[in-house]
Amino acid sequence: STELPDEIAREITVSYENLCRKAVGSNICRVAVRSSAIAEDLAEASFAGQHDTFLNVYSAENVLQAVKKCWASLFTARALIYRKAKGLVDEKGLAMAVIIQIMIDPRSAGVAFSVNPLDGDPNIVVIESIWGLGEYIVRGVITPDKFVVEKQSLNVVEKFISKKDRELVYDPEKRANLDKQVPGERAEKPSISDEEAREIASIAMKLEKMLNTPVDIEWAIDGSGRLYVLQVRPVTTIPKPQAPRKIQAKEKRIFKGLAASPGIGVGRVKILRSVEEAKLKGFNRGEVLVTSMTDPDWVPLMRIASAIVTEKGGVTSHAAITARELGIPAVVGVAGIMDSIMDGEILKVDGSRGIVEVIEHFEQEKKLDNGYAEVSLATQAIESVGARREEIYIPTATKIYMNLGEPEAIEKYLDLPFDGIGLMRIEFVISSWIGYHPIYLIKHEKQEFFIDRLSSGIAMVASKIAPRPVIVRFSDFKSNEYRRLIGGEDFEPEERNPMLGWRGASRYIHPLYREAFKLELNAIKRVREEMGLRNVWVMVPMVRTLWEAEKVIELMAEEDLRSSKDFKIWAMAEVPSIALLIDEFSKYFDGFSIGSNDLSQMVLGIDRDSDLLSSMGYFDERDEAVLKAMRMIIRGAKRNGRTVSICGQAPSYYPEIVEFLVREGIDSISVNPDAVISTRRIVASIERRLMLEMLGEIKSRRSGKRSSSL
Repeated sequence: STELPDEIAREITVSYENLCRKAVGSNICRVAVRSSAIAEDLAEASFAGQHDTFLNVYSAENVLQAVKKCWASLFTARALIYRKAKGLVDEKGLAMAVIIQIMIDPRSAGVAFSVNPLDGDPNIVVIESIWGLGEYIVRGVITPDKFVVEKQSLNVVEKFISKKDRELVYDPEKRANLDKQVPGERAEKPSISDEEAREIASIAMKLEKMLNTPVDIEWAIDGSGRLYVLQVRPVTTIPKPQAPRKIQAKEKRIFKGLAASPGIGVGRVKILRSVEEAKLKGFNRGEVLVTSMTDPDWVPLMRIASAIVTEKGGVTSHAAITARELGIPAVVGVAGIMDSIMDGEILKVDGSRGIVEVIEHFEQEKKLDNGYAEVSLATQAIESVGARREEIYIPTATKIYMNLGEPEAIEKYLDLPFDGIGLMRIEFVISSWIGYHPIYLIKHEKQEFFIDRLSSGIAMVASKIAPRPVIVRFSDFKSNEYRRLIGGEDFEPEERNPMLGWRGASRYIHPLYREAFKLELNAIKRVREEMGLRNVWVMVPMVRTLWEAEKVIELMAEEDLRSSKDFKIWAMAEVPSIALLIDEFSKYFDGFSIGSNDLSQMVLGIDRDSDLLSSMGYFDERDEAVLKAMRMIIRGAKRNGRTVSICGQAPSYYPEIVEFLVREGIDSISVNPDAVISTRRIVASIERRLMLEMLGEIKSRRSGKRSSSL
């Protein structure tokens, strides 16, 4: 909140106005405000994305605010963790300049690498380009054109032209970036010419020589054809170059999507359009599963895949969430890939970067990637944040829970520093261990089969981590997912919008499903009473109204499941009505767990599975309206003495949301296994900062009292 010193503010204002007069003949213009930290020049740490950049900043007043925010981004949780991981703990990591550049309206934009980022080949420059602003490359919205230029001859030796049917452009009237459709003919044209590719390559080579290290540059070309270099940084992860090869003008088959689950997987392709097709074609362990999108029926296949690629879906889709649960590399949203590859080809799937590549030799690729040999997930996570094993068990006031679906997976995660299971999804057990619709089993007097299988799955997890709690969420299949269970078609309606239909609490209290819900209640009773696992609690999903909350609690009481000192009943807080009526809902539940995925789509009124809306930035848990709803839930729960947690995807992706939650006083944060260690470290850092801030306020008050007494 500290203001910039007057002298610095004046100098920035004068320089900004001079820049504008020189560029556009006026005292006011659009600029970019970019960070340039000293540590960003280190070859081993690019700091890409760690500090803030602000585009289309208009007016001196807004420039001053952007500069201040740029400097403040040195102290975000993301930057603090990154510096610690890179060993930058002295003042060198805190030195930052801020660069102000004239904004241009690019005809084309992109990136260029002065070495091949995939294999480290130093003899070529790799260029990616699209129409409009370059942000759509970074976000993976558009598959870019690719040009490979040989350094010695400056010849374009490889070229791949994609279909670029959308572009991001600046609208001067709305003063905002707008998504625009690219006309068909232009969409399939190269976004830069060969001559422009050579010019970009030449600039990249000069910068590489000047800085004495391979570089990664961001560039743009305006409507007049003038080339601008917007940013330069070292290429920080250069693979060891392979044996020299003759460069041929052969098109590499590389597809881009959204990075959904980290890691690299290699295997032969099996394209499946349905689970039924898998029964005909077969699916072998270690193959790469390529399909349109997945649902719970796919889990048995996903479990044995070496990697997963889908044509549709975003980072909160079923394929993405499940792949992270299973620890399997995945890339989603790779449009058209099913028609571009064939069964039996070899794919390399990089789930950390969202890249899928067709390769020629499986054995050679295995040899190149032997650094990715299977290790425990805990070991991978520790290495990814640069921590020693003894550093990950950091005590925090905020509990760090873990999300879990597949019971058998708990063995892989026992070394992770989690305080309990904040979300155990029993849909995995029902689809994989049971397979039958519960009402079908009731009709055939097979209730014990369901209760035995479900209780065994829950007990497998609870027994491994006792006395730490396991929050079991009652089944949250949608009607279309229930229909896929054996016998399901006879008992499920065909709903036009199952996401907003008969699911969660509304299902449990309905006469058509009430007896099936009692099977779940009896499985919980068996785990707690017969198996003695008192660390098992429950959570009710998709609670919409007060009267249905009351009816669910009554149903549970009929089966002798009541809230007590060692048995807690939580509700998923994923509908805006809970935020608006948190005081009233607190009369029925011991705690709440914010489901940020569903809460975001319902607050913002969007379909979270819409590729189009996601790519336009609509699905964002950081939206102020979503944060306000979360704030209402946390403060309301605390006001009523109730526990409050979160189990959506937001904390796994956005450190700033973790900071928001901790500052609001949330009791626990439940994340996917791959984010447990990093989240614990971020929370520990935030809590230390909060204590220092409180100490500073105490000292300030004491100093003020002394001054007044004098």
